[in-house]
Amino acid sequence: MKAVLKGRVASLRAGAAGLAMAMAGLFPADAQAQLPQTEQPGGTATAQADASAPTGAEDPAQAVDKDIVVTGSRITTSGFTAPTPTTVLDANAIAANAQPNIFTTIAQLPSLQGSSGTSVNTFSTSSGAQGLSSFSLRGVGAIRTLTLLDGQRVVGANVTGVPDISQFPQLLIKRVDIVNGGASASYGSDAVGGVVNFITDTRFKGVKGNVQGGITDYGDNEQVLVQLAAGASLLDDRLHVIGSTEYARDQGVGGGDFGIGLAGGRDWFKQTTLVNRNVTNDGSPQYVIRDFAQSIGFGKYGLITAGPLQGIAFDESGKPFQFQYGSNGVPSRNASGAVIGCFAGFCQGGDLSGNVDAGRSLLSGLERLNSYGRVGFDFAPDNEVYVTANIARVRTNNQPVGGQNRPNLTIQCANPYVPALVKAACADAGITSFQFGTSNAALGNSQVHTDRRQYRFVVGTKGRTPVFGTDWSYDIYVEHGTNRTRIDVDNILLSRRFNQAINATTLNGAIVCADAAARASGCQPLNVFGGNPSQAALDYLMPQNGPRQRTRQTQDVASLNFSGSPFQSWAGPVSIAFGGEFRHEFYRVTADPYGAGIAASPYNAEYPFDPVLLPAGNNWYAGNYKNGTGGYSVKEAFVEADVPLLNSDSTGRASINGAARITDYSTSGTVWAWKLGGTWDTPIDGLRLRGVTSRDVRAPNLSELFAAPVTTTLPNFFDPFRNVNVLAIQNTIGNTGLKPEIARNTTAGFAFSGSRWLPGFSLSVDYYKIKIDDVISSLGATDIVDLCYRGILPETCGAFNLNNANGPNFINVQAFNLASIDTDGFDIEASYRWRRPLGLPGTLTLRALATHVRKFVTDTGLAGTIPNDTAGVNIGNTPDWKWLAVQSYETDTFSLLVQERWFSDGVLGTQYVQCSAGNCPESTQQRPTIDQNFVPGAFYMDIGGTYNVTSAVTAYVKVDNLFNRDPAKSPYFVNPALYDVLGRTYRLGVRFSF
Repeated sequence: MKAVLKGRVASLRAGAAGLAMAMAGLFPADAQAQLPQTEQPGGTATAQADASAPTGAEDPAQAVDKDIVVTGSRITTSGFTAPTPTTVLDANAIAANAQPNIFTTIAQLPSLQGSSGTSVNTFSTSSGAQGLSSFSLRGVGAIRTLTLLDGQRVVGANVTGVPDISQFPQLLIKRVDIVNGGASASYGSDAVGGVVNFITDTRFKGVKGNVQGGITDYGDNEQVLVQLAAGASLLDDRLHVIGSTEYARDQGVGGGDFGIGLAGGRDWFKQTTLVNRNVTNDGSPQYVIRDFAQSIGFGKYGLITAGPLQGIAFDESGKPFQFQYGSNGVPSRNASGAVIGCFAGFCQGGDLSGNVDAGRSLLSGLERLNSYGRVGFDFAPDNEVYVTANIARVRTNNQPVGGQNRPNLTIQCANPYVPALVKAACADAGITSFQFGTSNAALGNSQVHTDRRQYRFVVGTKGRTPVFGTDWSYDIYVEHGTNRTRIDVDNILLSRRFNQAINATTLNGAIVCADAAARASGCQPLNVFGGNPSQAALDYLMPQNGPRQRTRQTQDVASLNFSGSPFQSWAGPVSIAFGGEFRHEFYRVTADPYGAGIAASPYNAEYPFDPVLLPAGNNWYAGNYKNGTGGYSVKEAFVEADVPLLNSDSTGRASINGAARITDYSTSGTVWAWKLGGTWDTPIDGLRLRGVTSRDVRAPNLSELFAAPVTTTLPNFFDPFRNVNVLAIQNTIGNTGLKPEIARNTTAGFAFSGSRWLPGFSLSVDYYKIKIDDVISSLGATDIVDLCYRGILPETCGAFNLNNANGPNFINVQAFNLASIDTDGFDIEASYRWRRPLGLPGTLTLRALATHVRKFVTDTGLAGTIPNDTAGVNIGNTPDWKWLAVQSYETDTFSLLVQERWFSDGVLGTQYVQCSAGNCPESTQQRPTIDQNFVPGAFYMDIGGTYNVTSAVTAYVKVDNLFNRDPAKSPYFVNPALYDVLGRTYRLGVRFSF
């Protein structure tokens, strides 16, 4: 199979080379040849500018004689410039990047930090976010970034409320506006980090399509993308009908094998581990980073981990052999299980065959089918009634880890599956049992499958009409969205059945489970030594119906917005926008009874009752989904105004912009959001100053308010009020008492473009600062009780009762408005557009965008902790510097593009003190010592090109990660939010338009 895949890579390389020769050595994207611009000629690739226009290009609002909706503001009059910096990607830039999902193109922008996607959450079984593509601006999380479609909300594809970009109609996107700043006053909750707004082409005419294929240098992640869109205008150009459909499939990557062998033969994984020496004052670092770490707690097919037989391992056939410990380690052969010469829990080198991390998927497989339609009718000039439908299905799959490792097992020497040599050794040592750990390679690997289906419908009317002598714009719509999510986990064991199955005995000459009650309920014995379990044992441990979760989310919205200029000031027309919105969010999630609890599940008939299992649930090795339901309603109203202050050649043009929004949440009451800012087109040709400050909000989401409950028994929980240990029940639940997070968001900077004395050059620099208070964060049971006992957080006192005369003692573990986030930095963009460079035909465009994060401080709000600054921590989402540079050359026949992506070197954590042996201070909890606190940055280069076969057909090629740069090693496997984990990727495709 690998030879076939390598052959496909070779063929694709040859095809790429042939196309490159046909283009005379070129590489992606002739702006005008690839996608017709029916409403927006003269667009540009990427630009950070005022919300009304891209930098360094013609203003799209001026390119057509109509108003343009400015993302980040509700004012829709011509010539309006909002004070909030906005990055704009038009259809040409999106096409040039030649990605199978528009999400990837946008996520590459420097201001987007911590976005998810198919390479993130691949290690997860239970998160529900596998394969979910969602944006995070400024690193504050996807839940604090508002994603819109044509300025309208989209139903969430996860209980956190974030939508899935894979469900959007991608071929009809004519531009994407990324508002780098708070916009809650204009759009409501969640717009703390900013807004990503997808604008569709509602007047598209003709037929266009795109066919693309791709594969990595390792012969995996085969990709197929087929897109088709059509549009027509009927009834004297009054009826506009458009539609699109697309199919995409990404094969995904991984998982790999046990040990350190990644999928496709990738060799960059070194099983790097952060080892805690548990020594703080011997002059050496407490933490050390070591490659090729070997767990001493389990082996691939089994390892005796403590006692006099420690170090006996078992091969696939079950034959015992002496395990090879790394670091020349020698087993202590006592109850501690320590290995002399090794670290606690780890050796270095030796037999790594049982390591499980390499089994993780590097990229989730994804299949998406998306259909979109819109019908609009102009019932009067500049007035339209319309209906849209977006139906999409996205299926993903991932392998969280290799095997289902189980350390710390106790095996009886009398177990009939114990090899005779080991039984004899037990007798010689005078023991009746031994400690045992296994990767459970014989049980195979678990697989997680998600299926998200979106049904979204909008009916609305918008247009322009005169009122008292001036034109007013209006936009009124109602929306209903439903998202249904199915999660199924295959090939995963039931932990308590496993415990019973490995405890085998002989009865009437047959090997059976030792526990009579377990036998009566169908227990089948498991030979845990080696790799040959019986099919009956596998069926018992891992029933066909594995963990499952079914979620239904709905969103209903009714919105109306009005905008106009009712009167003039001394400097020009005063523009006003106002409106209101009602929104209702609801979700219901149901899970299987083995995970959620026998009495709580509607699927009991499919999951037979088993007295071995816990009636309250939590029986699976992983994937113990829970049931939950909840909903809330939102009523809000806003007003916004733009007042011109200056308008002359000597003073320039200046205006002040302000907005206020009042919002009433059914769960948390009333909250205000506002913004105040302004712009000044100075008398200096091309120089604009801008600034805005705002109060933004994020309301608690459905998951935080109504989390599906999880119950855990705490047998010896300490009660500080009575100074005794008690039996308590921990209930992990939502908190309907949560309040909205409150943020203060400020940006200030300048933009230089359109100068007569420096044509084609643009530059913008903006400073930003976000401070979020009352951040919703979860507390553990001990923290909840302790914070109440010490009087630090009185609101936790109602979350527990440890002296309950009327029932069991309990602690409700839930989220509280407790933490804070404080971040600031700079956004910089420069671009230059040179027509006929050096007398050559065509246009040369140079562009670079950069974000510098000066600080990103999170304060948990807990006593005894210090704020943590993660700016420059490259195992997180916020490197010190991140930039994207693009150089493109375009003619009427071909185009070529070179793109560079880079982020700076960083650290493992700002709390660490790096030192070497003999020179370390005492290590403390807040300032621990470490031998290596460096994580390198990365530089990636992408190239591509197009060739216009005819006026309607364009062929293109793209190579990402040209130099096949491997990700940096990490003690946490890898950070796919920053590093490319796939390696060099090739894509070929054809676009057409008629």
